[in-house]
Amino acid sequence: MYILIYIVLEALKMEYKNVLENKLREFRFNRDQITQEELADTLGVSRQTILAIEHGKFNPSVVLALRLARFFGARVEEIFILREEMK
Repeated sequence: MYILIYIVLEALKMEYKNVLENKLREFRFNRDQITQEELADTLGVSRQTILAIEHGKFNPSVVLALRLARFFGARVEEIFILREEMK
């Protein structure tokens, strides 16, 4: 009994981190293979911003995520996926 309680208490101490994944590159290629540069110009951001988002190095603002979704005719949740991982 005490072992079970200990395991439950230890499990409650575990920390989780959120990881934002995306399918931006897939959406670009499904949209006439639009380049990062073309997408960036259309949205008024730099190509480096698009590159960083695609590689998971930068999380877009809510406004940019919504603009991307509108551009592709998709929901934000279709492009961006929030995963929870244990630290």
